[in-house]
Formats: sequence, C-alpha cells, structure tokens
Amino acid sequence: MANHRFAPPRTKEPKEPGTGLRAPVGRRKFLGYLIAAPTLVVAAEFTRQQIFDAPSTAWAAATPSGPQTPEVYDLLDALRDAGRPTANLIRIEVNKDGTVSFALPRSDNGQGIITSTQMIIAEEMGLEVDQVKVTLADARPELMFNQLTGGSSTTFTTYTPIRVAAALAQMRLLDAASQLLQQDVRTLTSRGGLITGATGGSVPFSALAEKAASAVDQQVEVALKPREDFAIIGKPQNKTDARDIVTGRKCFATDLQIPDALPTVICRAPDLNGTPDDVENIDEVRGMPGITDVEVVSTGVAVRAKTFGQAIDGVRALRVQWNDGTVHGEDDESVLAKVRAAELPMAVPAGVGETIDCAFTFYFASSSSLETNSAIADVRADRAEVWGAMKNPIAASGDIAKAVGLPQSAVTVHVTEGGGSFGRKLFYDAAVEAAECSKVIGKPVKLMWTRADDSRQGRVHPMATSRIRAQISGDTVLSYEQRHTSVATQVNPGFGDAISTGAVKAPLGNLTLSESIFELTQVTPYDFGVSTRFLNEVDMRFNTTSMRNIYSPNVATARELMVDQIAAKMGKDPYEFRRAFLKHDRMRGVLDAVAKEGRWGRSMKKGTAQGLGFHTEYKGVSAALVEIDCRPDTVNRKIREAVTGPRVTKVTFAVDIGLVINPRGLEAQMMGGINDALALILTSSLHLTDGHFVEASWDNYFYTRQWNTPPEMNIIIVDSDADEPGGAGEFGLAATCGAIATAYARAVGKVPEYFPINHKDPFPFEPKPLVPPIPESPTDGLRHTY
Repeated sequence: MANHRFAPPRTKEPKEPGTGLRAPVGRRKFLGYLIAAPTLVVAAEFTRQQIFDAPSTAWAAATPSGPQTPEVYDLLDALRDAGRPTANLIRIEVNKDGTVSFALPRSDNGQGIITSTQMIIAEEMGLEVDQVKVTLADARPELMFNQLTGGSSTTFTTYTPIRVAAALAQMRLLDAASQLLQQDVRTLTSRGGLITGATGGSVPFSALAEKAASAVDQQVEVALKPREDFAIIGKPQNKTDARDIVTGRKCFATDLQIPDALPTVICRAPDLNGTPDDVENIDEVRGMPGITDVEVVSTGVAVRAKTFGQAIDGVRALRVQWNDGTVHGEDDESVLAKVRAAELPMAVPAGVGETIDCAFTFYFASSSSLETNSAIADVRADRAEVWGAMKNPIAASGDIAKAVGLPQSAVTVHVTEGGGSFGRKLFYDAAVEAAECSKVIGKPVKLMWTRADDSRQGRVHPMATSRIRAQISGDTVLSYEQRHTSVATQVNPGFGDAISTGAVKAPLGNLTLSESIFELTQVTPYDFGVSTRFLNEVDMRFNTTSMRNIYSPNVATARELMVDQIAAKMGKDPYEFRRAFLKHDRMRGVLDAVAKEGRWGRSMKKGTAQGLGFHTEYKGVSAALVEIDCRPDTVNRKIREAVTGPRVTKVTFAVDIGLVINPRGLEAQMMGGINDALALILTSSLHLTDGHFVEASWDNYFYTRQWNTPPEMNIIIVDSDADEPGGAGEFGLAATCGAIATAYARAVGKVPEYFPINHKDPFPFEPKPLVPPIPESPTDGLRHTY
C-alpha cells in the first residue's frame, strides 16, 4: 500500500543577501524569440535565478562545519550552466489543428518528463494537458551541452526556458485574437485552446496558428504566469502514456518496424570484455533456418535472422575460441584488495578526541533496466541512421560516426522512449554496436542484448569501499572525514557533447570528471566540525556506469550508520541526535515529518526495528524511516525456491524538492527509489568469479520482488513556496539506503560491514552456463521466477 500527502510548507526565514534564496519570478520580463515559420513557432531564453533556504543556527552542541561545494554550487547548477548558451534553442509550435507540439531534447525512460513537460506548457498556455504533444528530439549537435539526460536535471534545466517559450506563444495568440475579434487584448481569456472575448466572440488556436506566425526572427519580451494562478502545475496528473504502457501499445526500440532491419543478437565471450579469436563453424550456422548473416565484430559474433528466436539459436550453436577478457582470473576479493590499496588517508589523526572508525564494502550491482540494451541501425556508404533510447544522443552520434567512418553530419540519431535506464542509457554501447554490425553485414539490423548480456557484459555499479573517522568530545563532534574508494565509475559521455566526451577519454580525464561529480553532489548535512569528503577511483577494466544516484547510496549508507554510532556513543536517541546536528530548519522539517508520521520510537518486537536516514542533494532534502523484520522465521522462510531474507515492512519517506510539477509523478519516483534501495542494501549484487559475473538473468539477480516490497509506503511531499523545482529522478535512494541499513543494524544488534547483506550467502540458484554464453530460456515459465 502506498499513501502520499502534503506536509505544510516550512516557515521561511528572512530573505537576506547571500542566503541562497531565489527571488520570486513574479511578473518579471524574460526574453524570447519569434521564429520565422508558416505557423506560430517560438523559442526561449532564460536568466539565472536562485532559490531555497539558508542554514539556520544549529544547537550549541554542534560545531559548525564550513561550507561544502554543493551548498554553494552543485551538479544541477553545473549542468544548467553548461547548457545555458543553447538553452534558448527550443521551439514550441502551434499547429493548424490547434494542438501544440514540442520536441523535448531529453530522454524519457519512464521517469515521466514527457508528462511534466506537457503540464508546464499547458499551464502557461491555458490548455488541457492532452492538447500538448511532446516528443523526443533527435540528436541535435548544435545544442552542445544541452541534450544530456542525467543527474535528475531535466526539469530543473528546462522549466524556465519551456515556460518562456510557451508564454511567448500564448502572448502572440492573444495578440492575433485581439485583432481578429477587435477587442482589447487585456479583456481576452484563454482556456482549452479557445480564446474568448469579454464582449462575445471566440476563436480557436487552430484559426490563429498562421495569423500569429512571424515572417522574420525577432526578439521580444514576455512575462510568465504567477504561481498563485497555477491551475495545472502542482496538481496530481496520471502519466499520459500510462494506458499505452499497461496495454502493451507503447513502442520501444525493438518494437519499431524499420524496413529490412532484422533481429540481431551477438554471441559474447564468457570472460568480461573477451573478444573472438576464431569461429569454428561459422558456415554451418549461416545455413541454419531463418539466419541471414553471421559475421565477426569487435565485441563478438553477430547473428542476424528473421526472428530473435532464430538468432539466439544461431548464437547457441556457434563454437568460438575466445581471447581472455579484461579481468581474466579476477574475483571479488582480488578486486577488493586493489580498491583497499587505493584508499586515501584521513587528515585528522586518531586520538585528537575519542575516535570512531568505520569501514564498509559495496559490491558490484547490475545497472540493467527492464528494457534490455537495444538499438536499430541502418548504415549505408554515405549515411547512417540509428534508433535507440539514448540519454547522450549528441555524444552518441559522434562516436557512431567514428565507428563507421562517416562525418557526424551524416549520422542521424533518433531518440526513442526507453523502458527504464537507472543510468544505463547514459551509455550508448548498443547504438555503436548496432552501427558496426550494420556496416559489417551491409544491411539494417535490429540489435537486442539478451538479459544474460546485460548481466554479464553490461554496465554495472562499481565495487567500492567507504571509510569514515569521527572524533568526538563530550556532546560535540570535532571532526568527520569520509574516504570513498571505488572501481572507476565510467562517465565518458561527459556532459553530452563532443568536447567533454573527448576530454574524459584523455589520461586521467575520467577521474577528473568523477572527482567533479563527487564534489558537486556529496554533502555531509550535519554540523560535525572539521568535515572532509574525498573520492579515489582505480581499475578501468570494468564496464561501469553512473548508476542511479551515482555515489550517494553508498556514501549515505556509510554516513547514516556512522551517525547512529556517534549518537550511541553519546547516549543520544538517533532521531534527537540528527535533529540537533542537522544544519538548518528545512532539513529538520523532513526529519520531523517522518518521525511523526512513522511513529519513531514506538515499541517493536525483538528482531524488528526502526531506522532513520537523511540525505540532501539536487536542491532538495529527504528523510526516510524504515521498519524491518529480521526474525529467523522471516529470514529463513522460502517463497518458491528463494530464501527471502529480512523484510522491510514499512517505509515512511518525506521529500522537499522545491516546486512540485506533478505530485503523482514525484510520489512514483520516490517509490521507485525506495525499491532500488531495498535491492542495493538487502538482496542485489553481482558476483565476480574467474573473470566473469555469475549472475545471468533476473531469476538469479535478486532485484526487489513483490514478496519483499514493503506492504506499506507513506510518501510525504513537503509543500514548498519555492519558485523552481529541484531534481527528483534519483532522490528516493540515498536516504532510504541509510534507513534500511540503520534499521537492520538495530534489529540484529550488529553493524553490517558489506552490502548487500546477502552477498556472501550461498547461491540459492544454479548458475547459468558460460558456454554457450546465452542461457536457454526456461520452458516451464513461472517456476523459475520468484
């Protein structure tokens, strides 16, 4: 069961210079552009504003910490500033049928940004949501840094530009209607695509689309709708594609019917990143039913056939000699030893006060989403066309061009809607691979990675350690230091443009960008005196990705466990301790909300417990209160063939991200993040053995299932009077991870040292075979699912 409600807005402190509060948008003027076109087309430009609250004075027991980078300038600011030069290059078109069209230069993988964008445009133009048609833009290299979907930044970076464009369109339509109706424009009203005069008469948008158009490009000023007049923004709205999703009509990459693009699957090495050396029976497989082509490519052996089933049969029949992969012979422990060897020292030596040291390990986790890695490619001698759910389409078009030997201008990349991402689709491996297959085969291909491909050769959340040292004296925390060390998190798409994409491939370039992202996202939200956070990354041999919420789930889990230990050392209640040391009232507001709603401190049976977690990021604050059942009867019971393990029975989660566009969408995002957190802390990891990952499907990669989803989720959306939204897409994870970990530690009476907590348990499954690398699909269906 999931419930959500709004908490009242926090009491705002006085607006003082330098507090970080944003001035209200109100009726300030913004610049926009009329674009020369047969019907009304407008573009937008925007200027920087600032929002959100400043710190308030903490309790006397807290030693104030100095400002941390994200408290002044964070990843959202960096992404918006990177895209600022081209932010005005978005266009809203009013069509002859009265609808409004907008090609969003972002990637929607289920997070709901198409719906929220429809709401923003509909609000500013007085339309119904379904009168706004939002599609995803093809790769537009001229946008430079402004077509990256990541860091929960879409709404934050596009909110004002889209509003400016929509307001300009509305202004032009009103001006045109004023002339047609011969009435003062100030007396006209607009609703549902119809402009009505005060003294009678009305005219639909469809009759004004051409009349409102401009013959030349020109710059104009426009005022935005004041927040107090909002009728759509802030109201719950179902996803506009929800019916298509649940009825199977929604179209993903492999659903597209591109002429002559036939199903293609790649036979891959058993070792991670292994390459083909020799194929013993290639001609034999070419003669199998339905198979049209079998060719060696850089990542394996591509099999093209009339159906995916025939292509998989061909892959299973291949006999290939493989070269060793990039981590041949390595396992979890050997890689962990390399990570630990790279851990950075603490700045404050032990013994300055009473010292508490903690260390935690986080194992590899799969970044696979519901839709496997897929793409369609049609490469010709002089051009290439590619379709796929890419979150970095500009960088993708450049790398595809290099792979097939064409200029970037000859490559067209169509961004399709995706079935989940979690950071996976920041990388476009499938698109480049499909283009290579199409070039080598000489025909269009519809490439699909199998689930085994995604698990064993796909991109993963890297193994990491997080070490913390705190020095305390009495009721004061003198210092708090965290050292996060990780297998390298590959971020090679950069900020989504050709420049930064190339720069991070240079020596130490990836580490430079990783350090930048870590520094722009990680905040210790407590006044813990001298506070430092540093990242070090090693080992580039793995296929990793900036998986959902990147560093924050691991960093927050370690931090919140340490906070509980400091509180225990001081003899303080975990809630009261957090409340005393959090930096300002906005933070305390979400903590208070979950403590009250979740009944913190209530009596719990032995083996069960409550736990708290807090996190701040993306211009927002969040807190989670988790209840967990670790009693033996719960841990040891079986559902089908799976041992269940601890069960989270209730999650209360409070979030304040500033202005909320769609409360229903925000609630869904938080629920998704909660389920991700359950997986990362309790059940889901990849095991590296002799150079390969063992897991090969979701029947042995234990992502959160129905049986371990909390029966009760309560999402509290804290109302805010901020004028802009923060980021939401990844925000449900970190606080929940911390709360699950602290609840587990309190329930079992021991602080866990690694995550997920079941990683070292015996496998409750029979590992899939390595050769052939694609496991045979089960024929008895649900018996193999849990």
